[in-house]
Amino acid sequence: MAQPAILVVDDEATVLDVVRRYLERDGFTVRTARSGTEALAMIATHPPELIVLDLMLPEIPGEEVCRRVRAQSDVPIIMLTARGREPERLLGLELGADDYLVKPFSPRELVARVKAVLRRSAADAGTNGRLIAGNLEIDPAARTVLRDGDPIALSAKEFDLLLFFASHRSQVFSREQLLEQVWGWDFEGDASTVTVHVRRLRVKIEVDDQRPRHLMTVWSVGYRFDA
Repeated sequence: MAQPAILVVDDEATVLDVVRRYLERDGFTVRTARSGTEALAMIATHPPELIVLDLMLPEIPGEEVCRRVRAQSDVPIIMLTARGREPERLLGLELGADDYLVKPFSPRELVARVKAVLRRSAADAGTNGRLIAGNLEIDPAARTVLRDGDPIALSAKEFDLLLFFASHRSQVFSREQLLEQVWGWDFEGDASTVTVHVRRLRVKIEVDDQRPRHLMTVWSVGYRFDA
């Protein structure tokens, strides 16, 4: 049985060809796009289970593609960038990417990242039982969140992080612990990844993210979730 469909978006034909061959070798169905416009059209007509998205795209840049996808879907996104400096890496995470790779990268590493992201998403989707935390209602099976009865759009990794917090209420976790528990031991990013996701999650779940009720900072230690 074929594994989930992957959309790979890059304007370099060589990159598309290599990535496609490696993913198909592992049984994935692969579609490709060479511009932001083409990518958005394909996402609308053939929604993928995961998107590998280059930042540097013609017509519509990768950042805008990611922003538009995130406004409508929590499909996992792995972002590719030739710019290895921290600001560019964090930009992708701020926009809702679940993981990133800096070019040039190993195709085998990309396949491993794809499998890891899909594995974590599938595991979370199989969790049963709604969680009620104050004005938040979290449905692990449907991967939905309501705040005061209204739906909140979260990225796949934002949902993973919220679900972990809500399942371990009142416990304090360091950024390193959260990185290991939510992203997994094979994730090669640093603890600033957690900071970005916590900040973005606060904006979405808190009525006032400057005076949070749920996602609390424990200074010099890490974060705690209060119900």
